[in-house]
Amino acid sequence: MPGDDGYQHDLLVIGGGGAGLRAAIAAAEESNRLSIAVLSKVYPMRSHTVSAEGGTAAVMRENDSLDTHAKDTIFGSDFLADQDVVEVFVKEAPGEVIRLEHWGCPWSRDPDGRVSVRPFGGMTVNRTLYAADKTGFHMLHALFQTSLKYERITRYDEWFATSLLLEDGKVCGVTALNLHDGQMRPIVAKAVIMCTGGAGRIFPFTTNAAIKTGDGMALAYRAGVALKDMEFVQYHPTGLPGTGILITEAARGEGGHLKNKDGYRYLQDYGLGPPTDTPVHRKMELGPRDILSRCHIQEHQKGRTFDGPDGHYVHLDLRHLGEKLIDKNLPFVRELARNYVGIDPVHEPIPVRPVVHYMMGGISTDITGKTSLDGLYAAGEAACVSINGANRLGSNSLTELLVFGARAGRAAARHALERPTLRSNPLAQLASDERRRLDQRFLRADGREKIADIREEMQKAMESGCGIYRDRATMEGTCQTLRKLRERFAHISLADKDAIFNTELIAALELECTLDVAETVARSALAREESRGSHTRTDFPKRDDARFLKHSLAYRTPDGPRIEYLPATITRWPPEERKY
Repeated sequence: MPGDDGYQHDLLVIGGGGAGLRAAIAAAEESNRLSIAVLSKVYPMRSHTVSAEGGTAAVMRENDSLDTHAKDTIFGSDFLADQDVVEVFVKEAPGEVIRLEHWGCPWSRDPDGRVSVRPFGGMTVNRTLYAADKTGFHMLHALFQTSLKYERITRYDEWFATSLLLEDGKVCGVTALNLHDGQMRPIVAKAVIMCTGGAGRIFPFTTNAAIKTGDGMALAYRAGVALKDMEFVQYHPTGLPGTGILITEAARGEGGHLKNKDGYRYLQDYGLGPPTDTPVHRKMELGPRDILSRCHIQEHQKGRTFDGPDGHYVHLDLRHLGEKLIDKNLPFVRELARNYVGIDPVHEPIPVRPVVHYMMGGISTDITGKTSLDGLYAAGEAACVSINGANRLGSNSLTELLVFGARAGRAAARHALERPTLRSNPLAQLASDERRRLDQRFLRADGREKIADIREEMQKAMESGCGIYRDRATMEGTCQTLRKLRERFAHISLADKDAIFNTELIAALELECTLDVAETVARSALAREESRGSHTRTDFPKRDDARFLKHSLAYRTPDGPRIEYLPATITRWPPEERKY
C-alpha cells in the first residue's frame, strides 16, 4: 500500500514472467494476510516466458518414472546438478503441470484424451507436455489470469528496480523507477523474490528478448550474493541466421532432420547413433543441445555447412513430416519461417545455426529459493538452484519455473509472516540518494561514450572468448576488454535528459547490469580448467571431476569477480562418462 514516501508490502516479487507469477500465486495461497506486489519492467504478458515454444517436462506415463527423469537430468547436466534438488524437482513436476491445466493451460491431447507428450533431446522417454508449439504463451496466460483472482496481489507494471534496500544485513525492499512519471520510490517489503530471467543479451546472437539483461542477477550480485555456475551458457542448435529467433526443439522432437550442405544427416558421424525416424533417446537430432551445437561447429570446420550473409548454417528439414502434422503440432515454426526467412517448411528446409539461448547459472539459492542474504529469494532462470548443472535439458526450464517459483513463493511468504512490520520512512532517504545517483551518473553527466558502442564491444568480446569453444588466451582477452568497458561506462552520455519514460536511461541501467553479469561469466569460465557440458575448452578438453565436480561462486569485488567453489551434491548417481 502507498505511504507518504513509497509503497509497503509484505512480499515483493521482481519479474512478472512464469517464475514470478507462480511465486506470487503460491505466496497468496500460503496466507490471506499477506500483501503481495509484483514489479516488472514490462507488462507481464510481454515477459520472455511467453516466447517458449517446445514444452515442459514431467513424468506422466506408465513407461516413465521419477528416477528416470532424474537420471536424464543429471546425465544431461554432466553431473554438476545437485541431485537432492533434482529429486525434489522431478517429484513435484507432475503436480505442477496438472495444477496448471486446472488453471486453464490448454495442453495438446492424444485421441484417447490423455495429455500429449513428445520426445525432447536427452530424455530417454517421451515426457515433454506441450500446447502445440506455443507452450510458454499458454502457460503465461494461465498463470497471469490466475494471479488476477487475488486482490491482495498488486502489480507495478513498467517499473525498473535499481537497487536492493538493506538494513542490518537484511533485505527490506528495493528502490524502483516508475517509467510513467520518472519518479524514484522505495518499495518496502519483508521479503523479495528475484524472478527477472536470464542475461542472453550479453551476447550478440541470441534467442533472448531485448529485456533479458540480467537485472536481478546484477542487483543480487551488488548486494553481496554469489552468482553460481555462470560459465555455463547454453547454445541452442537451431536459431534462424541473422535474427537469432528460435526454431523450437519440438521440430526435431516431431522428427525433423539436421542436414549439411550435401543433404547428409551429419549427426550420425558424431556418436549420436544411426539415422532413424523413431524418436529414441540418444539418436541423432535428439541429442542434448550442447553436443549438437558443437557438432555444428565441427561440420563448419570441415567445410560442410552453407555460407550466407549472416554466417554459416545447416538445414532443418521438416518436409517429410507433411503439412497436416506441421500445422497441428508446429504451426508457430511454420509462421516464423514464413515471416522471417520467407520459406514454407512444408516445401523447403529451414536454415539454422547455434544461438545463445539459456544461462544455467544465476543467483545462488538453496532448495527453497533462499539466498545467503536474509529476506532475498530467487527462482527461474535468474536463479541457480541447481538442477541444470553444466547443461540444461530442453523442456526442464518451464517446469523449473513452476516448481521453484512455487517453492520460493511459499518460503518467502513464511519469512514475511514471521518478520516484524517494517517502517518506510528511514528508507525514503535511500530512494532519494538513488535518484540523485542516477541524475548525476546519467541525466546530468556530460560524457562522451555511447551505450550502443559499449554494448556492441561487450557482445563481441563475449562471443570471442566465451562462445561454444573457449581457451585461455581468448578468455583473458575478454576479461581485459570487459574491465576497460567498465571504465568507459563511467563516462556514458545520454541524449535524452527527461525523466518521464526515458527508455535511454533504462538502456543504460540494463547495460550496467550486463557488464556485471558478463564479467562473472568470463571470470568463472577462465577459472574452470576443464570441459563440462556447455563449457568446452580446447586447452582442457577433458572433464576433471577431481578438481571441478563443484559449483563456481562469483562474488563482487572492486577488482572484478572473486571465484570460490562449492561441492556439487551427489546422492544416488555417481559420475560416469557422458556418452550419447
